[in-house]
Amino acid sequence: MSTATVPPLSGTITPSSLHGRKMTEDEFLALPDDGIERWLIDGKVMEFGEMTKRNRFHSVAMARITKFLDNWLDTRPEMGGEVLCGEAGVCLPGGKVVGVDVAYVSAVALQNEVDESTIIVGTPTLIVEILSPSDKNETWKKKLGVYSTAAVPIVWKVDPDDRTVTVYRHGQPPLLFNETQELTAEPELPGFHVRVADLFGR
Repeated sequence: MSTATVPPLSGTITPSSLHGRKMTEDEFLALPDDGIERWLIDGKVMEFGEMTKRNRFHSVAMARITKFLDNWLDTRPEMGGEVLCGEAGVCLPGGKVVGVDVAYVSAVALQNEVDESTIIVGTPTLIVEILSPSDKNETWKKKLGVYSTAAVPIVWKVDPDDRTVTVYRHGQPPLLFNETQELTAEPELPGFHVRVADLFGR
């Protein structure tokens, strides 16, 4: 059974022109910001619905996770790399363009970047997804599937409501950490450790 090839977009790119069409990364990045969360997976746009207005618990967790990772990186200048946050744009292998809450990208993953780059091209060592009340389980499963296919070494699913972190390591079963426990990221982030409770407030 053969399938027809849909020609790429041309002319003005609008959200209404997405349906049934494949897009290039440049076309995807040229889409206007209309408040809809979108990823580009294998040339097709995946929509997750309207971007959530982040509540303060989500924002606190994002700020504190970023702080602890950034502080760790300051103590490990030999590691290099960058800590990103706030729907940071990442192009994973295979042309998968995603937006992540927080990520640590190693110096190796950054070595092909140029100063004009607006998104990271490569696989972050760590990706952090912070759940919002409106997040659905199927949405999380889709995102985790993309990260697993891209062989992201570590993914944290952070739940501010339950005050837990679920750690997914590529090729291993997930591990749940509660606020009485300490979180590490050895050996990828040597020396990094933080109490789970500290991720959710002082």
